[in-house]
Amino acid sequence: MTGFFGGGSQGVGIELTPLRMQVAQLEKRGASLRLKALAAAEMPEGLIQDGQVVDRDGVAELIKNVMQEQKIKAKRAALAIPSHRAVTRLVKLPAELDDMELRENIENEQAALFLPYPREEADLDFQKLGLSRGEDDQEQVEVLLAATRKETTDGYLEAAQKAGLTVRSVEITSFALLRALREQMRQTFTDREAAAVVDIGYDNTEINIVVNGIPHFARDVPIGVLEMQNAVSRAASMPVSRNPNWAQTMTVPEEGDATMPTNRPGMALIRVLQELGDELRRSIDFYRDQPDAVEVVQILLAGPGAAMGGLDEYMSNRLGIAASCIDPVRTLNLEVAQEIPPAERSGLGVVLGLALREA
Repeated sequence: MTGFFGGGSQGVGIELTPLRMQVAQLEKRGASLRLKALAAAEMPEGLIQDGQVVDRDGVAELIKNVMQEQKIKAKRAALAIPSHRAVTRLVKLPAELDDMELRENIENEQAALFLPYPREEADLDFQKLGLSRGEDDQEQVEVLLAATRKETTDGYLEAAQKAGLTVRSVEITSFALLRALREQMRQTFTDREAAAVVDIGYDNTEINIVVNGIPHFARDVPIGVLEMQNAVSRAASMPVSRNPNWAQTMTVPEEGDATMPTNRPGMALIRVLQELGDELRRSIDFYRDQPDAVEVVQILLAGPGAAMGGLDEYMSNRLGIAASCIDPVRTLNLEVAQEIPPAERSGLGVVLGLALREA
């Protein structure tokens, strides 16, 4: 494993979630990128649970089958671990530290401060970002740290290796998503503006407040598509099904319409969305209280949950901040052989970010 940061070449990005596996392969053509392959398959129940690979042989078999069926040829891969299974921190250290001193400081002092488990149980990596000045006007270097438990990392590594792939990197889902959005964010926001990137997954939502492409605040909320789907199914007295595309079939009801006695499913969905909106507001408010905070000017909705019709308008109205759904296909200006429906694009940020790393 090369670590959570770095580069690769001519491989595939593989995103593993409790309901779906996605594979993407990008090819560089001069200054442009071509989407060489994109495939997805439903993840059988029990293979991935709470961000852990439970059945490594089962996941390996699924990866092999999808790549063979879609004729995707690659020997290398980049994978991502859900952010709620990782620990990330942005720290500032004295700029005069050389590379060896910086590593020793992170491996010993910083790891002891931010890891909730023993250092020997962790896979740890870091990336120097840039220089700044502290309150005492001393020059500092900003460093982004990332770590996961070895047992979590090993599950993803072994599953891919059993599928016949060499894993160049295992990174954090939020990092992969930000890679796919990086150019858009650089062109859209100044260094005095922040964006809240909200990745609504199947079993949780990852919130990142991002400035200059760097996450300054991260939080995971245990609300996702599955909770919304379960709430709607219970309200409609229907059995719950495992449908990875459920959000694409839904539209957020007008809150007035949702309160009608005949629209109990709509009421149930609104209640979950209200809770998610409240958690997002708390996250933004907490970030705003930090001494170096800048104004959050936009909410970027990503993940399978962002495919829900009218969700951007709902969040804009509830939080008073402009919200929009991401479109990484357009953002990366990808050449595609076949049109990808707009409703599917918000869920491609992580897998395309992983493929971009390999390209």
